[in-house]
Amino acid sequence: MRRRILFLSFLIGLITVGCQKKEAPMPNVSQVKVALREIGHQVLKAQEDTTSLVLPVKQLSSEAFALQFENDLRVDPTILQNEMEAAIDRNGLPRNSLVEVLTCETGEVAYSYQRLRDAEKDIVPCGGRILPSGCYEIQLHFIATQSTGNEPLFFVLVFLVIAFVVFVFVSRYFTTPHEDHYEESLELGRFRFYPEQHKLVKEAEEIPLSNKECELLTILRANANQVVTREELTKRVWEDNGVIVGRSLDTYISKLRKKLQSDQGVSITNVHGVGYRLEVTS
Repeated sequence: MRRRILFLSFLIGLITVGCQKKEAPMPNVSQVKVALREIGHQVLKAQEDTTSLVLPVKQLSSEAFALQFENDLRVDPTILQNEMEAAIDRNGLPRNSLVEVLTCETGEVAYSYQRLRDAEKDIVPCGGRILPSGCYEIQLHFIATQSTGNEPLFFVLVFLVIAFVVFVFVSRYFTTPHEDHYEESLELGRFRFYPEQHKLVKEAEEIPLSNKECELLTILRANANQVVTREELTKRVWEDNGVIVGRSLDTYISKLRKKLQSDQGVSITNVHGVGYRLEVTS
């Protein structure tokens, strides 16, 4: 056992020393502004508006920019996604980004999506639902990423560590008595909620949940019919993990509402300026 611990410590030390991480550079501000103006032009062109102006691009922070328009417009999510991705590629900008369409009056998120270097982790809602004519601001947030100095060595060492840990646990599994564990589901209206399996079940239908959706629903269900503040939800789901991105909370609440809408006895209510309440009627 002592030899195993020493070997594991040695591998972890190699990873720490040999694979130091460094922040990837943020995009050039001028390139971002050019790209956003291209996108604004294409959004107006798609609705045959050749007279309205695309207002000057505002820089909100080193990673965030805002695109505004002179007049009201309709936003087609599909066109926005296609033009945003094309402009980002043409101008050599980072793919890791969060795009939000906010209403001018309230600042609420009317539509948003996220794209990452790993396409399997993209969060892109279904398109086809054109936002009604109104005043909108399109915000582009670049998500900071980290790169490693010696990625091949890093992955080899990680593989060795994982293989070692698996070996230890498999050895213990076959030498230690154990009992099968079956997760009990939680009742939620006409749904059965399986937190560890990240899913809702209603009759014969299974509805998958993402990690964040599952965490939010767990907190809201534990406080059913009570108001949970935005601060508590944000802290427990995002801040404790060291990541807070724009209006992610509103985006995930919107996704949960859609997945719960088949049961009228379960709903998530927005308590303006305070937070959200999961209402469950018997």
